[in-house]
Amino acid sequence: MHAREHSNGDFFLAIDFGGTKIALCTASPEGQAIHSARLDTCAEAGADQALERTLARAEELVDATPGRLAVVAAVGPGIVRADDVLLAPNVPGWDRLALPARLREAFDPEAVAVGNDVKAAALAESRWGSLQGTDPALLLNLGTGVAIAIVAGGAVLEGAHGAAGEIGYTQLEQDRAGAADGRAPLEELVGGRAIGERAGLLLGRRLSAEDAFGDDDPRVRALVEDALSELGRQLANVAIVVDPQRIAVAGGLMRSAATVLPVLADRLARVVPFPPELVPARFTEDGALRGAVALAMDTYDQRRAP
Repeated sequence: MHAREHSNGDFFLAIDFGGTKIALCTASPEGQAIHSARLDTCAEAGADQALERTLARAEELVDATPGRLAVVAAVGPGIVRADDVLLAPNVPGWDRLALPARLREAFDPEAVAVGNDVKAAALAESRWGSLQGTDPALLLNLGTGVAIAIVAGGAVLEGAHGAAGEIGYTQLEQDRAGAADGRAPLEELVGGRAIGERAGLLLGRRLSAEDAFGDDDPRVRALVEDALSELGRQLANVAIVVDPQRIAVAGGLMRSAATVLPVLADRLARVVPFPPELVPARFTEDGALRGAVALAMDTYDQRRAP
């Protein structure tokens, strides 16, 4: 496919591949969204179908946007590399995708940028949202999975292997399982998909995490309370290590913010020597997409720097 050449200057294509939904938009070099769309991931059907449906919808957005497609930026769970994706267990086959090559083949833009969704969301929050002007700071993302991003010195910490903040792999008490076993113990306990699935098994019917948080069955209430208690304990431990000024919370579980935030705030206040401010993220559910736009903006600017 040839590079898109229209009139009216350059624009970007930004994509957020999530465990349950995929969000995409075209955007101006100033970061303003032009056209946008949202798709269900249908994760159980595998990564290839999710990518193909996304590329088809993205092509429609690109064709509807005047100008030249300059940068395609895509973010998703795990560590997105040239030939594969590490630490991304929630969509079967996602680990085998050569995402940058697929994007270049589909759109032939001037540049392609890829990154982790939570780190991208933290970039957006630090630039335009609830973490603006704070240093260091944390973004806690509670979605299909669970992860944090650390903002320090005006940048998002990547880590030696791109895995900084992957707290879903935190070992739980008296549980020796971990990444080497293909397990993510904390995520399996407090991730949105896990909460919904475990609550559904208790009640014998299909439930989402939001359903579980709103259910009055004592067994489900106990399950949710245990998950939040463990999440609060792990978040407090991270806060002790990093000493953040502020923690912002994003992701699908923030639909139940009235339940989630008080538990986390109480644990931080009781455990952390200097308790950080705990706030909702400004971009509660679209932070990763906004982060992809920010990644595209930075890539675009870097290519034009003298």
